[in-house]
Amino acid sequence: MPNTKTLFKKILIWRYKNISERQFIYILSILVGFLAGIGTLILKNLTYFFQYILEGKFIKDIHYSLYFIFPIIGLFLVYYIKNKIIKKEIGHGISTTLHAISKRSGIIEQYKMYASLITAPITVGFGGSVGLQGPSVSTGAALGSGIAQLFHMNTKTRMLLIGCATAGAVSSMFKAPVAAIIFAVEIFSLDLAFASLVPLLLASVSGVIVSYFFLGKDVLLGFKLQDDFLINDIFFYILLGLGTGIASVYFSKIYFKITHFFNRFKSDFHKLIIGAFAIGFMLYLIPPLYGEGYNIINSLLEHNAQEALSDLPYEIDFNNVWIVVLFLLLITVFKAIAMTTTFAAGGVGGIFIPTLVMGSALGNVFAKIINELGGQVSESNFTLIGMSGLMAGVLHAPLTAIFLIAEITGGYDLFVPLMLVVAISFALTKYFVSNSIYTIELAKRGELITHNKDKNVMMMMRIDKLIEKNFKIIHPEMTLGKMLKEAVAKSSRNIFPVLDNEHRFLGIVLLDDIRPLMFEQEMYDTLTIQVLMKSAPAIIFHDDSIEKVMQKFKESGAWNLPVIKNKKYIGFISKSKLLSAYRTKLIELTV
Repeated sequence: MPNTKTLFKKILIWRYKNISERQFIYILSILVGFLAGIGTLILKNLTYFFQYILEGKFIKDIHYSLYFIFPIIGLFLVYYIKNKIIKKEIGHGISTTLHAISKRSGIIEQYKMYASLITAPITVGFGGSVGLQGPSVSTGAALGSGIAQLFHMNTKTRMLLIGCATAGAVSSMFKAPVAAIIFAVEIFSLDLAFASLVPLLLASVSGVIVSYFFLGKDVLLGFKLQDDFLINDIFFYILLGLGTGIASVYFSKIYFKITHFFNRFKSDFHKLIIGAFAIGFMLYLIPPLYGEGYNIINSLLEHNAQEALSDLPYEIDFNNVWIVVLFLLLITVFKAIAMTTTFAAGGVGGIFIPTLVMGSALGNVFAKIINELGGQVSESNFTLIGMSGLMAGVLHAPLTAIFLIAEITGGYDLFVPLMLVVAISFALTKYFVSNSIYTIELAKRGELITHNKDKNVMMMMRIDKLIEKNFKIIHPEMTLGKMLKEAVAKSSRNIFPVLDNEHRFLGIVLLDDIRPLMFEQEMYDTLTIQVLMKSAPAIIFHDDSIEKVMQKFKESGAWNLPVIKNKKYIGFISKSKLLSAYRTKLIELTV
C-alpha cells in the first residue's frame, strides 16, 4: 500500500494533467475560505466557553471582585503557553502577516496555524480587552500559506491565498462577505483584477457559509437600521467625523506611547507583571472594559445605555444623561489604554473590535449631547457611524469601514453620512498619523507593501541573494607584481576590492586602471596598491533597501558596487544581476 507521500505525489501529478492552474486556484480558495471560517468559529467558541465558565452561577455572586484577578490569570496562562509550550513569538496577527508578505514571500510558519487559536481565547475569555479578528486573520493566513506551500504554488498565488484566508476569516466573523473582500484588498494591497477577484469571492462566500451552517442567522451585531438619514443632520455628522478623527489620533498615539513604555523593559516577565496588574486594576474600576465588548455595542444600538453600563459597581442615575455620557466617555478613553496594556503584557488579540467599541461609545455620546442640547438625531445611527469613523481612522481602512457597517446592519441608506464621517476621520488621522498600528513598524523599516507594484517588487527582493563574492581581495601593502600574479591572473572579474587586515573595505582597483602598467616590469616591486587604489563611487550597506540600492547605482553610474556589513566587506552587487533579479521577481508576481 503506498505511503502518504507517494499518494500525495500521485495526486499532484493527476492535478497537473487534469486541472488548469486557474481552476486549481479556485478550488484552493474555496478550501482556504472554509478552513479560515472553521478557525474563526473555533476562536469564537473557545472564547465563549471560557467566558461561560467564568460567568457560572457560583462565580457570578462574587464576580465583581474577580474582575481584577481574571485577566491576570489569563495573561499568566498565555505567558506560560507561549514560553513553555509554543516557545516562539506569536506577534500581532495582521502585522506579522503583512511582514510575511513583504519580506518572506508569503511564507508563514506552521505553528501560527494553532498558536492564536490557543492563546487568543484565553486572553479574551479571561477578560483581556482585545478582539478576536486579528487572531482569526493570523490563523487563516497561516493556513492559506501552508496550503500554498503544500501544493507548491508560486509566490503570487501564495499571497493571493493569504488574502483569500483573510476574506474568509472576516466574512465568517461578521457575516459580511463584501466587506471581507474589501478588507483583504485594502489591508494587504492585493490587486483587484479578475484573476484575484474570483478567488476572493469564493473564499469569502465559503467563510460566510461556514458561519451560517454552524451558527445559523446569529450575528455578533444583531441590529437592523431603523432610522433614516436626514439631510438636516449633515452638520452634526461633520462634527462626528471630526470627533472620531481626533479619537483615532488619540487611539493611535496612546498605543504607540504605551508600547514604547513597555519596550523599555527587557524582560517579558516584567512586562507581564506590570501589564497584568494594570489591566486588572482598570477592569476592576471600569468592568465594561472586560473582554471584547460586543455587549456595549449591541446595547447602545438598542438605546439601552443601562445595559451597556450594567457591570459598573457604582450607583448611577440613568435618568441623568450627563452621568451616562461621562461613563461612556470613560469607556472611550480607557478602551484604547486597556487594549494596549493587554498587548504589552503579552496577551494575544486584535485591535479591530476595540475600535468598534470605542467608536460606538463615542458616537452614542455625540447623539446624547446633541439631543440633550435641543437637537433630535438618531442615537443608533450615530452609534453605527461612530464605529465606522474610528475604524477608518485607526485601521486606515476607509472602504472597509463603510461597507462593514453598512453590510452587517443592512444600513445602506446611511451611505452618505458613512462616507462623510469616514472621509473626515480618515483624512484627519492620516494628517497626524501617517501609518496605522498595523503598518507603523513595517513602514519605518521600509517593508510596507503598497499598491505600487514597482516598490512592492523591490521590497520583496533580498539583498543577500544579489551579493557576488567571486572577487579576488587585495591589500594596500601588496605590490603591483604580487597583485598581477595572485589576483589578476586568477580572476575573471575586472574589479578588485582593497581590504585591510581586519577585512574593512578601503577602496577598489580597476583592471582598466592598471592595464597600462601591466608590462612595466620595473614597477612590479616598487608600486603598491595603496597608490593605485581609489574610492568606490558608492557603497551599499547590508541593511539598505533595494530601492536605495537602485538609487545608488543610478547616481554613481557604476556597474558594480561593494557591500558592507558591520563595517566589513562581504562582496559586490552588479547592476546587471540586480536588474535581472528585479525582472524575474516582477514576472513572478504578475504572470
